[in-house]
Amino acid sequence: MADGSDRVTEEAVSTIRVAGLVGSLRQGSYNRALLRAAMALQPEGMEITDVDLRSLPLFDGDLEQAGENDEIRAFKARIAAADALLFVTPEYNYSIPGVLKNAIDWGSRPSGQGPLRQKPVAIMGCAAGAAGTRRAQLHLRSICAALDLWDLKKPEITLGGAAALFDAEGTLTDDETREQIRVFLEGFQGWIRRLLA
Repeated sequence: MADGSDRVTEEAVSTIRVAGLVGSLRQGSYNRALLRAAMALQPEGMEITDVDLRSLPLFDGDLEQAGENDEIRAFKARIAAADALLFVTPEYNYSIPGVLKNAIDWGSRPSGQGPLRQKPVAIMGCAAGAAGTRRAQLHLRSICAALDLWDLKKPEITLGGAAALFDAEGTLTDDETREQIRVFLEGFQGWIRRLLA
């Protein structure tokens, strides 16, 4: 599916580089803890890194036209260098948080040429409520379709009741969830390999 112009083949990739984007800025965020758990459980041949979204300004067409600042350029460079993306999102008001949408907006620019385009993507998320993050993930999949991102459909991680899954330090303590993440990441790794081959 890849056009080959800025893609690496499976043979050329010893380690798949995955940029993790968390839609929460809160230090004690369950979703940041979920990304840390994924980083600890990443399969051999995959390297997940946490891309900080805190310093990104709000998307502004005037700022873009005047010349992007160092934070925007650094963010785009990290996205461009990644083979794939892992979105980790809470659910705010039945949708994704503004911080994640803002990062996606910057990464999609210039239109049709931004570093987000044609990347394999996986989505995971957790919430304190029982409903989890299904609705937010559904909205995020619509955005992926608009931006020609190749999102993994199954397996899904849409966890509810997050407070029972992590301890006070934000360490994942639930064995069933840990196994779920392991299977999810193995599926994501296979998805990336197929798309970039």
